[in-house]
Amino acid sequence: MRRLARVSLLCLGCAVCSLLYGLSQLALSLEQEPSGGGGRERQAREPATPGAGRQAGSAGRGAAGSGRCKNLSVSFWNSYWMLPSDVCGMNCFWEAAFRYDYMKTHPSEKMHLAVVACGERLEETVTMLRSAIIFSIKPLHFHIFAEDQLHESFKDILEEFPYEGKVNYTIYPITFPSESAAEWKKLFKPCASQRLFLPLILKNVDSLLYVDTDILFLRPVDDIWSFLGKFNSTQIAAMAPEHEEPRIGWYNRFARHPYYGVTGINSGVMLMNMTRIRRKYFKNDMTPVRLQWGEILMPLLKKYKLNITWGDQDLLNIMFFHNPESLYVFPCQWNYRPDHCIYGSNCKAAEEEGIFILHGNRGVYHDDKQPTFRAVYEAIKNYSFGDDLVHSLLQPLERELQKTTHTYCGRVYKVFIKQLTKSVRDLYARRSKGR
Repeated sequence: MRRLARVSLLCLGCAVCSLLYGLSQLALSLEQEPSGGGGRERQAREPATPGAGRQAGSAGRGAAGSGRCKNLSVSFWNSYWMLPSDVCGMNCFWEAAFRYDYMKTHPSEKMHLAVVACGERLEETVTMLRSAIIFSIKPLHFHIFAEDQLHESFKDILEEFPYEGKVNYTIYPITFPSESAAEWKKLFKPCASQRLFLPLILKNVDSLLYVDTDILFLRPVDDIWSFLGKFNSTQIAAMAPEHEEPRIGWYNRFARHPYYGVTGINSGVMLMNMTRIRRKYFKNDMTPVRLQWGEILMPLLKKYKLNITWGDQDLLNIMFFHNPESLYVFPCQWNYRPDHCIYGSNCKAAEEEGIFILHGNRGVYHDDKQPTFRAVYEAIKNYSFGDDLVHSLLQPLERELQKTTHTYCGRVYKVFIKQLTKSVRDLYARRSKGR
C-alpha cells in the first residue's frame, strides 16, 4: 500500500512538472512576433538633446535571442540581477539562476562607441570611424559629441559611407553642467572632459567604448568589446597603463596627485560598463561618505585643479587610485602610443602579437616626427571602402613603413602591420564563408 502511494505521488509530481513546462512554452509562443523570424532587438532610446537623434543605416536589427530569456539591452553585466520588466517574465523563471553564464557567452548584438570632436578634429575623427567600420563584425552605434559647427559636416560624410546595414550614429552637442560649464570646458583641452559625463548623458546605454579622435582600430572593435565579459563583479571600466617602463613614466616621476598603479592609466581608450558606473559609490579622500559618479566629479576638480596636468585623465587616475578594485587593466597593444617605441620598443605584447589599437597622441599623425604612425593614418584615411584591402591598404602601407627604419619606431615597423595583416586575412575568410 505504501509502495502504491509513493508511485502515485511520483506520477503526480511528474504531471505537475509537465503542466508547468507546457504553460511556459505556451507563454513563450504568445510572446514571439507573428512574423516567425523572432523578435527584433529593441533599439535603445537616446536622450532628447538638441542636435541628437540624427540616424543613418539600419544596424542593430539583429534577431532577438532564440532562447527563453532575451538578450539584455540594459544592465547587461548587472551582478544584482535587477531585471527590467520586459526582459524576464514568468517564462524565464527557470533560467534566471543561470543568467550570468548566459550573458558571458552571448554578448550584446550592438556595440556602442563614443568620441568627442572639437576644433580641427573632423578628419581625424572620421578616419577613426572608418577604421572601426572596416573590420568590425557586430553592428556599431557611434555616439559623436561635437561642436555645433561640425554637425553638418559629420552628417554629410557619414551619409556617404557604405554602411552595409551594420552602422548607425547619433550626433550630440557638447554638454556640461550649466553651473560649472566654463570650468569643464577649459580643462586640459577644449571638450576633452566631456567623456566624464557620458554615463550621465547616455542614461539608456549600458556599456560603451570611449576613444580619443586619434585612435585607429587595427582589428575588430568586437575584440576589445569582449573584455566586458572578463570583468569580475567589482570592475566597472577598463584602460591600459600610461607607461610600461617606469623609468620613462610621467605619473611616477612628476604627478602631484594620486594615480593608479605604478605608472598611472591612459584614458584614450576607455571601455565602460556604464550601468555599474552609475550605481557605484566611490571611495574618495574628500569625505568619509562614498559618492556616486555625478556627485564626485566637481569636488575632485575643485580639490585638484591646481595639481593636475592632463585634465580628465588625471581625475580618472585619482578615482581609480581610491577604487583600484573597480578597474580592469588591458595590455599595452590595445592602446599603443609613441611612448611605446620612441625610446626603444617597450610593449612586449605588441612585439609578439602586433598592435591592436594605435593611439597617435601628440599630433603625430600630422607632422613628420613619427612617420611610422603617420603612414598608418594616411593609409586608412586614403583607403576607399570596397577596394581590395591587400593591394589598396596593406601593400602600400608596408612600402611606406619600410621608409621609416631610420626612426626608433620604424625599426619595429612590423608590429604596426602584423595584426593588420591578420585582420585582413580574417575578414576575407569570413566573407568567403558568407558571414
